[in-house]
Order: sequence, then structure tokens, then C-alpha cells
Amino acid sequence: MTKIAKNTICLWYDDNAEEAAKFYAKTFPDSFVSAVHRAPGDYPSGQEGDVLTVEFTVLGVACLGLNGGPAFKHNEAFSFQISTEDQNETDRYWNAIVGHGGQESDCGWCKDKWGISWQITPIALTKAFTSPDRAAAKRAFDAMMTMKKIDVAAIEAAFRG
Repeated sequence: MTKIAKNTICLWYDDNAEEAAKFYAKTFPDSFVSAVHRAPGDYPSGQEGDVLTVEFTVLGVACLGLNGGPAFKHNEAFSFQISTEDQNETDRYWNAIVGHGGQESDCGWCKDKWGISWQITPIALTKAFTSPDRAAAKRAFDAMMTMKKIDVAAIEAAFRG
């Protein structure tokens, strides 16, 4: 029997939880698919033997993908926030998500092809926002407000003034 985490993020998919989990596992370190469970009987959006749930981990966070059907859609009220070390890591994750059927949004947000929102957030941006120098923080914030994917060099330049 699989060890069950005390707290697991459950994400509702329309019959493609396994595909999403495999994509996350190949895209992010410390990410993997740990189990695929098939329905023991028919259910409203599927049949006995269909993939019902998928246990997976994204960057060390336990998740469960539920193939619940088309009744509920994802929105920005839930997102994964991924802290990145530098522009290369920012580009790698952003390009993987957007380039695999996802879409760009503003201020470092993007959405994967399954509708899950991601904040690809360079550490330089977080440090700028939390700086005690509020004028510098505002300059970095104002620069971010003009971006889709975060440009680390532009954030650092705005912070410096």
C-alpha cells in the first residue's frame, strides 16, 4: 500500500490526470508519478478500469490528480509558485509550460495545457519585493507589471534605479 501524505493537493482533471502528472514529473526536479489507480466500478464521468486517480509529486509537494470529468475548471485562485534561481531556470520552466500547449499571462504567471496556473518567480523578484528599500521595491514591482515572463536582469536594473 502507498504511504498516504497527511496533506495532499487534489487537482481535478477532465480525464487527463496521468498525462499531466507525467509532464510535471519530467519537467521539474524532485517530481514523480508514484501510483496510478483505476476505477473499481463505473462512475459519472468514466467506467470501471479507467484511470481514476494519479498520485504524483511536484517539487516535493504531494498531489493527487482526480479524473472527475468536465464539471469543474481550474482558475487562478489556485497556482503553483515556483521559485527560480536565475533566468535560465525561469526560461526552462516557463518555456516547458507555455511550449507544451500552455499560455502566457502577466507578471510571471502562465497556465499549462490542463488549465493549472503557475507563477514562475525568480528569487531576485521576491528579494526585490521584500526589500526594506520600498522605493527600490516599487521600481521592481512597476517593471514586473509590464512583463509576462519575468526578465531577471530588467528586475535587477529597475531595483538599482
